[in-house]
Formats: sequence, C-alpha cells, structure tokens
Amino acid sequence: MNQALGRHPNIGPFPADQLLPWVAIAGASYYLIKVGLGQNWVVTGAVAFWGISTWWILTAKGAWWYLSKFIPVPKWSRGFARFTPLLAKTPPRSSYSRGKKQ
Repeated sequence: MNQALGRHPNIGPFPADQLLPWVAIAGASYYLIKVGLGQNWVVTGAVAFWGISTWWILTAKGAWWYLSKFIPVPKWSRGFARFTPLLAKTPPRSSYSRGKKQ
C-alpha cells in the first residue's frame, strides 16, 4: 500500500499549496513597507507575518473554501421559444397572428 495516497504535499510542517501565496505576500510586504515606506526589518517582518497568517487562516480548509465566495453565481432564467428547423422553407407564424383572421 502507498502511504502517501490521499495526503496533501507538505514542505516540512507547511502545506505546499501555500508556498507561492506566502512568497507573494512576503515580497509585497518587502516592497511596500521596507522599500516604499522605509521602515525597519521588524516592521516589515511583522506585516509579512500578519499577511501570511491571515492568508493561512482564510484558506485553511482549502483555497476553494474562501475564494469560491467571490465567483459570481450564474443567473438562470427559463425561456420559451418555438422550435424552428434550420431548413424551413416558410417563416414560422407568430402566436400573435394565430388568433387574427386574415
């Protein structure tokens, strides 16, 4: 039996699917706080830690659990149309002209 079946990949104790978002959050924190605002490494690290921990909490059950809330729900409507064959020789009669005498 393969013991790894059904398990998610990890990098140490951290889930592997979190690595790319964490790198993006740390990079954005560095450029915004350290480069942009000129703060020290403690503030930069605290902001990066806050962003990473917030992301981890929001996506702990899987990214789909939180991020799927932002996907718009399709608006379904019921429509009725008369079937018209593609090779029809005469145009279809409308329901308005059905009750009128010609």
